[in-house]
Amino acid sequence: MVVMPSRRHVLHMLAGGLAGGLGLAAGIRPVMAGETRIDRLIAKASALSSLAQRIEAISRALIGAPYIGYTLIGGPHRTERFVVRDDGFDCVTFCETVLAAARVFRAQDFEPELKKIRYREGAVEWRERNHYFSDWCEFNIANGVCRTVAIPGGEPVRKTLTTMRGLGPRPMSLVAVSRANLVAHRDLLATGDIIGFLSRRPGLDYFHTGLVVVDANGDLWLRHAARSRGRVLDTSLMRFMTGNGVRAVTVVRPQEPWEANDLA
Repeated sequence: MVVMPSRRHVLHMLAGGLAGGLGLAAGIRPVMAGETRIDRLIAKASALSSLAQRIEAISRALIGAPYIGYTLIGGPHRTERFVVRDDGFDCVTFCETVLAAARVFRAQDFEPELKKIRYREGAVEWRERNHYFSDWCEFNIANGVCRTVAIPGGEPVRKTLTTMRGLGPRPMSLVAVSRANLVAHRDLLATGDIIGFLSRRPGLDYFHTGLVVVDANGDLWLRHAARSRGRVLDTSLMRFMTGNGVRAVTVVRPQEPWEANDLA
């Protein structure tokens, strides 16, 4: 692996918009001598017995991390670079970073797992990246990383996605549940579930995503990287849905690696 500059230096370069100039085939990663933050979180969480516990612990440790958008590097005519960051997230990179860290027990397995989650077949190519969250869910169900949470009252949703212009129009079909049905069956949700909120825009599938946390009282929380608040935080799930006029959602549940193998 190429020897990286110091973590502080790399973060300064990223903040100045120079990340693309690093051009490191091994990935672009703010690092420090010895263990990274993610390495330490993986080591601590590995003692926990369930994936849900590991997701909760790792994501809780990241509360307060800043919201940083557009960190992934690549395009239709620009070489895709594998970016790993633990200093800030958007809503999707937060979920997939936590999920990858929670599904492994050794730091050296984290990056291959993140590639598997972010890219189809783990191929670091722009067109193989799961640009739309509907793609993210579809391919991470297909590869055994997640499974659908079946909530009664699901209805088909069909759209043609056009937001990512370089991909061209993309037909999309999924099953979503209304906010009312989700509330009526809230007992089916579990800590660690990944919830996506459908967009009303005709060319976009989802407008936001985050992790579900069920507290000791049974209250539901959304742990997410919120652009409007500028950081990772916990928000009442019901308050979020009401405040943002959410009409429908989908929910997927991460699986332990051996659960997927058992189903194969």
